Amino acid sequence: MSHSSPLLRMTCLLLFVGLGSCVSWRGDEAPEPQVHLVKVEVVRARLVEQRFMLHFRVDNPGDSDLTVRGLTYRIHLGDLLLSEGEHEHWFTVRPQRSGYFKVPIRTNLWPQVRKLVKMLEKPRQQIPYRLEGELETGLFIAHYVHLRRNGVIIAADFIAE
Repeated sequence: MSHSSPLLRMTCLLLFVGLGSCVSWRGDEAPEPQVHLVKVEVVRARLVEQRFMLHFRVDNPGDSDLTVRGLTYRIHLGDLLLSEGEHEHWFTVRPQRSGYFKVPIRTNLWPQVRKLVKMLEKPRQQIPYRLEGELETGLFIAHYVHLRRNGVIIAADFIAE
């Protein structure tokens, strides 16, 4: 037993040194990617079903490739939940570049039509919107980038006269 003790100590020492280098191997954290909703395209607007295409841009400020796996999102128009869901789409954004992807959404605003009509009574009035979600990144180990964007839309910009 006394002969195996130095060997056991040496093995433990090498194991701890090896684990320590694994922890510090990644170094400083890379800057977080930025996610922007750049366009909302109306695909079809019917009474009980509305289809939109959300256009997103992902900016990679880091020095290595960024693998994007998908997006979980919630979109509010005022206090009204417009849509929520998940979209899985794998692509790579090169370092110091931007990548674009589209998310198709389908919703039924009929149950909330009264609230929506009230918001649209004054077409030049600004309506606040909120986009919340998580962008899933990483090739082997998932990393989640939380996103929250607030802004306003003017209904008259989307209504054909």
